Amino acid sequence: MNAKPFSPITIIGEDVPCGTYLLRIAVARPLTVVFGRFNGGRPVAVSAGKYVYIGSAMGMRGAASLPRRVMRHASRAFGAPHRLRPELAAAFAAAGLGEGNLIPKKKTLRWHIDFLLDDPAAEIDRVLILRATRRRESAVAMWLAAQAGVSAPARGLGASDARGETHVFRVPDDGDWWEMVVFWSEKL
Repeated sequence: MNAKPFSPITIIGEDVPCGTYLLRIAVARPLTVVFGRFNGGRPVAVSAGKYVYIGSAMGMRGAASLPRRVMRHASRAFGAPHRLRPELAAAFAAAGLGEGNLIPKKKTLRWHIDFLLDDPAAEIDRVLILRATRRRESAVAMWLAAQAGVSAPARGLGASDARGETHVFRVPDDGDWWEMVVFWSEKL
């Protein structure tokens, strides 16, 4: 029996341009990252390994829409974009979410995750898009935080608009684990 190859980009849910997304980020070497004003501007240690960022984009069009937000994350303010960006653009077009040019003209570092994603040692290698008009970011983050082998590099990281939550987690490196996340998310 041949196993079906797992796609690095999964888009599920309603036929809307908004919702929640998960970015799996491979960090190639240990980093010390200043996440903007987070933690009083003090650096946070980020060990090599896999991380997941949970975000949401609830706008129906423009920069606040899901495809534009995720394409923004797949771009860098300095240097080459994430390798997955062309595949993301194709996946959004195939899902009916690719109207116009989704690539930002210029990226400024704004959200906590921007500071990690701008480092060339951090590369987005998997994306899960949960299309919905209902915000699911908090539910996914709480579920993820409760999983074995999951930890946060710093409490509150990635969740400046969700007080008391954390939205950046170090996760197990195996592909089966990511497939479980996709399976669980389909049940939301």
